[in-house]
Amino acid sequence: MVRNTHTNLSFFISIQLLLWTVSGIYFAFNKIENVRGEQYRLNQPADILLGELSFSIPDATDINIKKRLGDTIVIASTKSGMLYLDTNGNPINHITSDEAMAIVEQATTLQPQRVEQVNDSSRGSEYRGRALPIYRVIAKNANDAEINVYVNIFSGDISAIRSAQWRIWDLMWGFHIMDWVERDNIDNILLKIFSILALVSSLTGVLLFFKVDLKKNGQ
Repeated sequence: MVRNTHTNLSFFISIQLLLWTVSGIYFAFNKIENVRGEQYRLNQPADILLGELSFSIPDATDINIKKRLGDTIVIASTKSGMLYLDTNGNPINHITSDEAMAIVEQATTLQPQRVEQVNDSSRGSEYRGRALPIYRVIAKNANDAEINVYVNIFSGDISAIRSAQWRIWDLMWGFHIMDWVERDNIDNILLKIFSILALVSSLTGVLLFFKVDLKKNGQ
């Protein structure tokens, strides 16, 4: 009974066990900081004069003050959404595609090539979770490899840096959590079922080992 259970379960979950192992090895040998493109970012200290600000923001739950191409801007989270304001409290215009390229050139070691504006969300996209619309700046690194840099259209923040290394990581993550489409849901039913089956397979394997060992000692 134990042998049959172990054999059948092992055969049934062997492919997923292989995917867990391969993806785990990939995660172990790749630093997440490099996967996220942190090695391409440059530190940019900024001097901000808080005395320039003399206005109120009703219902603000969070306020961030930063520089956008040399200009001080205020980013406020409110109950009705995000606000992007200048130092006088007026709404600011979104950056242009040329300004997005300038931001990438100033804030990273990458060389921007061209710009696309992304307006629609896509399941499993490399910009998922970021506010839309957003600029995709296609850039190149020192090795002439193509890197996608996503720039917030209002704040000018670099929201994400995506390379071939990140895409492989994302694929492996999807295999690991058994969510091959969105690659975000670690609470899916398949993962729970196969995790339990893997546990049962491991336990029956241990029981089978000791059962065989006891038989040998008995002889």
